[in-house]
Amino acid sequence: MSETLNTLAAEMLEVDAVIARRLSSDVALINQIAGYIVHAGGKRMRPKLVLLFANALGYTRPERFELAAVVEFIHTATLLHDDVVDESSLRRGKKTANALFGNAASVLVGDFLYSRAFQMMVSVNRLRVLEVLAEATNVIAEGEVLQLMNMHDPDISVDSYLRVIRYKTAKLFEASARLGAVLADASAEIEEACASYGRALGTAFQLVDDVLDYEGDSTALGKNVGDDLREGKTTLPLLIAMERGSPDQRQLLRHAIEHGEQERLAEIVAIVRETGALEATRAAARKEAERARECLNLLPDSDWRESLLEFAAQSVERSF
Repeated sequence: MSETLNTLAAEMLEVDAVIARRLSSDVALINQIAGYIVHAGGKRMRPKLVLLFANALGYTRPERFELAAVVEFIHTATLLHDDVVDESSLRRGKKTANALFGNAASVLVGDFLYSRAFQMMVSVNRLRVLEVLAEATNVIAEGEVLQLMNMHDPDISVDSYLRVIRYKTAKLFEASARLGAVLADASAEIEEACASYGRALGTAFQLVDDVLDYEGDSTALGKNVGDDLREGKTTLPLLIAMERGSPDQRQLLRHAIEHGEQERLAEIVAIVRETGALEATRAAARKEAERARECLNLLPDSDWRESLLEFAAQSVERSF
């Protein structure tokens, strides 16, 4: 297992080398902003999924590094756009690109990263790769719009909330896992199992993120605690707290969601914790992670498969 982790670490260095090479532009500001956010200390979970599944299915050609970099570029582009839409000032413990360079530059560099990602995926010369990533980027955009429509709405259903997660976050996890199978020319059944793993893992990952918005501190978390509330996002912890809270507590939460207020953040966090909403949300994340692990039953036994099992377990027990 340790040998597998060492191999993965070495392969991620190869991905980093592709990222550095492909980020290059004749426009200095693009280099500055793209480099700032790409190297801001992210977990690189999506490129790792490409590599883990490619290796688990016996694919070892260098195209896997190119596609691992592609999904990181797409993810980074969404972060640049997200932070502008959400008016965020902190990400991964550092100032956001829009806080440093302005909204216009952040949006345009996000566009550059999207277009560079499509240049790269064309170079792999596989129609199925283009199909997977074109669909993923389209669904992610739909998820962004769905989330915007749900802002400051305390009456959204759990199903509507989960739909946003599956579109906005889980879709790129799903595509990343699917790409490993596509590269390996896996059967349709195995490709779908890989995609299902990624979808469930991405859902679990976002559920934990939503817990941490009320559980962590900004130093450890790398973002401002309570940001989801300020942005008017009705996440699962709030939905559960409203369902379980007293009428007065429910009214306070509804008002806070509708107005994005943080003046009574300490009270709101206390309600979310007292109602057991954080434990319930983490339990939902664990259920998704277990669903992801079950999807691996079709994969051949190997250290890479074991790494994927562990990857799912770690995603829900994190504290940042």
